[in-house]
Amino acid sequence: MQIRRLGERKRGENEKFRAYLKRHNFVERRYKRIAEEIAGQIDCTACANCCKVATAQVSDRDVERLAKYLGMREREVLSEYTEVSEDEGRILKRNENGCVFLDGNLCSVYEARPDTCKDFPHLVHGTGSFLSRMWKMADRACYCPIVYNALEAYKEEAGFRTLAG
Repeated sequence: MQIRRLGERKRGENEKFRAYLKRHNFVERRYKRIAEEIAGQIDCTACANCCKVATAQVSDRDVERLAKYLGMREREVLSEYTEVSEDEGRILKRNENGCVFLDGNLCSVYEARPDTCKDFPHLVHGTGSFLSRMWKMADRACYCPIVYNALEAYKEEAGFRTLAG
């Protein structure tokens, strides 16, 4: 998995960049536009690493939506498809391939997927500020080509490479 090697090699630099952004002014709108451009060039269904590697937190609203979509009761969705993680709260269950709803590289509940999945990779959309979402990007760059490429473009936009030298 090449993206893992690349992301791990850049982890320290990406963490320094995250700290750099906290101390400097930047135009968030420009960074979001960069992320949208990069996301438009990458076919997520060719990768699906987010579903294979990451966990997906689930809200009550997500459970409601999944229950309706699957034609099940909410308590059935909770018991059959979710579990409680000590670190993350309620998450979708996983199997040997990743998310329980992953079918090949496609989401079998795509139309009703949890909000965190809709917002992934959280560069453009998500809860919290752009900077707070950047906290997890060094990890996500190890499995998501969109995040890896966006961080590289962000560093160029900020002139970070020339400073980090």
